[in-house]
Amino acid sequence: MSEDIHGGQPVLQAGADPSEARGAVILVHGRGATASSILGLAEALDRPDFFYLAPQAAGNAWYPYRFMVPRAENEPYLSSALSRIGGLVDQLASVDIPAERVAIVGFSQGACLAADYAARNPRRYGGVGVLSGGLIGDLVNPADFPGSLADTPVFVGCSDIDGHIPLERVKLTSMILGGMGAALTERIYPGMGHTVNDNEIEALQGMLEGIGKA
Repeated sequence: MSEDIHGGQPVLQAGADPSEARGAVILVHGRGATASSILGLAEALDRPDFFYLAPQAAGNAWYPYRFMVPRAENEPYLSSALSRIGGLVDQLASVDIPAERVAIVGFSQGACLAADYAARNPRRYGGVGVLSGGLIGDLVNPADFPGSLADTPVFVGCSDIDGHIPLERVKLTSMILGGMGAALTERIYPGMGHTVNDNEIEALQGMLEGIGKA
């Protein structure tokens, strides 16, 4: 299927002008949330020298079912969502912000997309932030991810008891991304809810600090 379900949805912007920005951050919201809500993360990151993009999902959900069902069950929504991220990466390249100066950061359903997009489109990115998420599909086989992330800084953070994201899938996601050559940081937070904490914000700030430096 090739229906572009999310293609006509708005993309919110914040931060520095692209022509002057040190880099860019694509912020991907979770199920039931909005581009406006995830754009609040830009304020928390407190890096006004970056250009922020937050795409909106049609119906406030990037795909209809859980991320651990067979991928085909979430089509054509899933392919449209991944294409949306890829389109933004290409858009940024067209204004002289290449992938190595782009961070892709998502929460929950958006985190699943951030991880999945990077793993299936491997190259050097400025960074990838996986906040309470994991690679998508019922079966995830490391052999299906042969490419290199070329030392891309990747942060994976999640609760050990998240009711939406099984810890085993978080660990498998970290293993695969690390095996693809990411500079991986994984942090598991005991007893945390399905949320983003200050420690994760600090980790992302550190990630952004490394972008654009020679």
